[in-house]
Amino acid sequence: MTTNKNTPVKQTTMPVNSETIQTIFQRRAVRKYSDKEVDRTTIEKIIDAGRMAPSAMNTQPWKFYVLTKKADIEFYSKEIRHSITHALPHIGLKSIFKAGLEGLKHLSFGIEFLKEKDPVFHGAPVVIFITAPKDYEWAGLDIGMCSQNMMLSAKALGLDTCPVGFGKFVMYSKSFNQLGIPEKEEILLAIIIGYGNEEPEIHPRKKDNVIYL
Repeated sequence: MTTNKNTPVKQTTMPVNSETIQTIFQRRAVRKYSDKEVDRTTIEKIIDAGRMAPSAMNTQPWKFYVLTKKADIEFYSKEIRHSITHALPHIGLKSIFKAGLEGLKHLSFGIEFLKEKDPVFHGAPVVIFITAPKDYEWAGLDIGMCSQNMMLSAKALGLDTCPVGFGKFVMYSKSFNQLGIPEKEEILLAIIIGYGNEEPEIHPRKKDNVIYL
């Protein structure tokens, strides 16, 4: 925001008169979860919120592939770890960083990545892979809005979430076909959902990025 140098920029405060805005300000990326399961009805409510997102020309390109069995989640976490460590020569450093640079930073650029029990899904009881048709121009935008709806609705229902860019690397695993995702689709993002076991602090937000024209 461009301001007169004598005009201070106020820090963001949480409004108290809007539940929607409170939910937006309270949502965090959570990477520690309790063992409590999430019931199917709640999962459907969260997905329904995703379906309400806007999309280019109302194409609604998203599809949702849901894992809730602990053994399956642990299996695909291992498959993704294996894919990331072995796919680099084939897909390039740029692709790895594009999907998970922030995750790599969080995990000390991958050194701790191989040591954690589940550095991909963090022990969450629900994993949702979100796909869109391959080569669809607006996929990133549409899936981004859909995902944000889902994460905010989860928070409103008392759950926590984390968007997992690394989730797309399951497409490079030998077991990818077991998910039943058609060849014409690609995974844009995975979201993990559960009852959080941590309360991350909010990171400072930039306040100098609005320009009134």
